[in-house]
Amino acid sequence: MVDQKENVEYLREKGVADLVDVAIQELVKEKPENAMEWMRDYFDYPPHGISKNVKKLDGWIQVGCGDKPYNCPEKKATFAPDGTTPDEMPDLSKHSNFMAEVLREQPELYAKYKDTYTKNGVGLAKCIKTGVDNPGHPHIKTVGLTAGDEESYTVFKELFDPVIDARHGGYGADAKQPTDLDLSKVSDIDMDPDNKYIETTRVRTGRSMRGFKLPPTIGFEERRKLEALAVKGLLNLSEDLKGDYFPLHGSHSYQAKPNGMSEEKEGELRTMGNLFQEPDSTLLLASGMGRHWPDGRGVYHNDDKNLFVWVGEEDHLRIVSMQRDKNMKETFGRFVRACDKVQEVLKSEGSDFMHNDHLGWVLTCPSNLGTGLRAGQMLKIPLISARKDFKNICKKMGLQARGAAGVDSASVGGKWDISNADRLGKSEVELVNIMINGNAKIVRWEQLMEQGRSAEVEKEIAAM
Repeated sequence: MVDQKENVEYLREKGVADLVDVAIQELVKEKPENAMEWMRDYFDYPPHGISKNVKKLDGWIQVGCGDKPYNCPEKKATFAPDGTTPDEMPDLSKHSNFMAEVLREQPELYAKYKDTYTKNGVGLAKCIKTGVDNPGHPHIKTVGLTAGDEESYTVFKELFDPVIDARHGGYGADAKQPTDLDLSKVSDIDMDPDNKYIETTRVRTGRSMRGFKLPPTIGFEERRKLEALAVKGLLNLSEDLKGDYFPLHGSHSYQAKPNGMSEEKEGELRTMGNLFQEPDSTLLLASGMGRHWPDGRGVYHNDDKNLFVWVGEEDHLRIVSMQRDKNMKETFGRFVRACDKVQEVLKSEGSDFMHNDHLGWVLTCPSNLGTGLRAGQMLKIPLISARKDFKNICKKMGLQARGAAGVDSASVGGKWDISNADRLGKSEVELVNIMINGNAKIVRWEQLMEQGRSAEVEKEIAAM
């Protein structure tokens, strides 16, 4: 005969009874037409399971899209599977990242911080997990460190500051980050008088919302609250910034679109290059970026489709202003207005963007601190870019040259995405003007080479 009391005790001991109780309460609260289907979805979706779309992906990705820290023996990503920092520092002797470098030089920092937590409960293990799980490549040094919340940068300051200093090529623990979004200070130089070389212009950055943990550690319900507040700010945008919010396909977090954007919308945004998708690298998965995917995430864009805001990706917000011409001042101005309007709503709700005098705009990865800004343009410059030292020339001007498909990609047809190289230590206006002045030179050099005046170009470059 079945012992009901023993069964109930077993269910309560394993936490199943409480889970079922909560599910039933939610079911009664929502009263869906198809209760059985609702219950199936409840247990087949974060935080209790993983979404249907994620189940189509490789197993090593699925592991990072549930509710627990990433633990994947297949990828040798098994550090701190319960989120607790081990007593012994892991072997970092073969790791190629800035975090490992600092801890190898100062192992006492691990001992100092292993039992330390922020007010939100973020410990050392959650900050260094991505760097421990990903040894990297000897010739490609990653950061190896992410912040779990705003306070991580101060609580673990003696680890973060030297990593920031090394990653940005010199930035002291007492350095001050200038912030300047004054549009009137942006250069009016016409970079491309013939309208022949510059195809597109883009400005993007991240913003974090105060009062919430950062993406690597944010909880399921907290992420939904962040999404709701972010969308409230975005839907407050008006005139040329007015638009709509589209949660990722399969997300159930946004009541107005309970199943997320349609597959057609997903395809449209993907074709435009303005859709983000589940993390597909152990760097991101180990840091915690994939948890609860795709819940609480989506894309806002204005009606003109020249302003896009990603909600809940690697940062709380990723703001992109773009257009198909050379007008950087107009592109930057749209970006600034969008940031200002969203910030107004956040302040009215008792929140704000994370910002301080030392780090500037506080973001998840130390590589994006300061301005977090990348102002870039797609240039078609087959002659000047054919030089073997082209990337070094750009570097001397404070620029970074990427192929059309992004970092480390090859150029196709002489097309290059050229943007400011720095993020930290200079203001937004300074970085935009560095890009404008640099791209103006590159366009002029391309013109001179077309006219057979390569010697003049050579002389100018040699004088740099």
